[in-house]
Amino acid sequence: MPDVRLASAQGKWILLTTVLGSSMAMLDSTVVNVALPRIGEDLDASLSALQWTVNAYMLTLAGLILLGGSLGDRYGRRKVFVTGVVWFAAASLMCGLAPTDAVLIGARALQGVGGALLTPGSLALIQASFHPDDRARAVGLWSGFGGIGAAVGPFLGGWLVDGPGWRWVFLLNVPLALVCVPVALRHVPESSEGTSGSGSGGERVHGRFDVLGAVLGALALGLVTYALIEGGVTGVVVAVAGVGTAVAFVRVEKRRRDPMLPLDIFASRQFTAVNIVTLCVYAAFSGFFFLTALQLQVVAGYSALAAGTALLPSTVLMLFLSARSGALADRIGPRIPLTVGPLLCAAAMLLMLRVGEHADYLTDVLPAVLVMGAGMVTLVAPLTATVLASVSTARAGIASGINNAAARSAGLIAVAGLPLLAGMGPEAYRSATAFDAAFDRAMPICAGVLVMGSVLAFALVRRPAPGCVRPECRTHGNITTPPLEAEGHL
Repeated sequence: MPDVRLASAQGKWILLTTVLGSSMAMLDSTVVNVALPRIGEDLDASLSALQWTVNAYMLTLAGLILLGGSLGDRYGRRKVFVTGVVWFAAASLMCGLAPTDAVLIGARALQGVGGALLTPGSLALIQASFHPDDRARAVGLWSGFGGIGAAVGPFLGGWLVDGPGWRWVFLLNVPLALVCVPVALRHVPESSEGTSGSGSGGERVHGRFDVLGAVLGALALGLVTYALIEGGVTGVVVAVAGVGTAVAFVRVEKRRRDPMLPLDIFASRQFTAVNIVTLCVYAAFSGFFFLTALQLQVVAGYSALAAGTALLPSTVLMLFLSARSGALADRIGPRIPLTVGPLLCAAAMLLMLRVGEHADYLTDVLPAVLVMGAGMVTLVAPLTATVLASVSTARAGIASGINNAAARSAGLIAVAGLPLLAGMGPEAYRSATAFDAAFDRAMPICAGVLVMGSVLAFALVRRPAPGCVRPECRTHGNITTPPLEAEGHL
């Protein structure tokens, strides 16, 4: 049984290294959007290259995050976590030194591999290290500090872009890793190699890794993403190949004894419904934040710092009110929050149509940001709680991982497909007039997807049974994915 106490020096060091590790990945997912216009200008990149700058990272992260958690269970959580941090930092250094957009995109894909190793590992280390009496408080502190990091991220990214330059958005991860790795090696105990994440400390892991499933899943996402970004006849051919690969992925997972994605978990109607709602909600969120960071700089004329700070109120609202929202959903059930929340977010996206050239922050931008924050507060915590409540306690970790991967995959497809649907050309972000017109077409599309998610939630989501699994990550500040719960700690 893990026996480290939170009040001890070792407990504080463990908390520090897990927060630093998870913050690297969280900061990277929130600050890169702010840097995109400067990246495009400096590297003479097209809009599709900027899309790939975002999506290369999300592709490998979404495709491998479930496998990353399994590696930690098998080979030791600290070992895999440290490997992920080192890998992430090395890829970040490559991003910061990239001479061309092609090199940057490749380095971003490598970053995603590191993120898939360290993201589930940071929370799993808390599960594996802390005494059960202190675990809930440790998780609460971890998620709270992570939320603060998410809130600071866009502000910090904007400051770096306007100051030292966009490359420091990536280079900043190197000193963080130089602190994180020695602390982890010195102060974090290694979980027993070959033990599972059940918390029992003695149950052996059997079966093989589903490497084929991971490869097919990532390949299917990559092919569909390429098809949406590139378009044309080639895009159609690649899209067909992507769908075929997805079918092969499902067939492989159905036949595997130890699949990465156990398909029988979708026998729960509630679990399936909430994940469909997740796809709708986070597709709209990712498309919104990707395009809004560009709209504020390209069209409204904001600096990178101003654009990053402009969206801060949404994150702050989530950070301070997500726990209360979860408590409210416990009392009234998830159906109303998951119906009302997307509608509020849809209204916020329609309000963003007011943001054009020389937009005033207080009258044009802030109302939409506040309504967006209110909608996210309303739906994110209940969504996570409902996902966990729809499966047995033993499957809570994999349920959370699937939901997190679904959100990242939805964001991947949205960033790839939304510019195509809105009619954005490869040079659209270089023209304020062209980009503004496409942005005005994109926001109603995002709002429509959210309305669809709201209707599905109202029709399909029901109150969970009494005494079901509840999340421990109650404080949440990440605006692009739902919180990730550790395997077997609930």
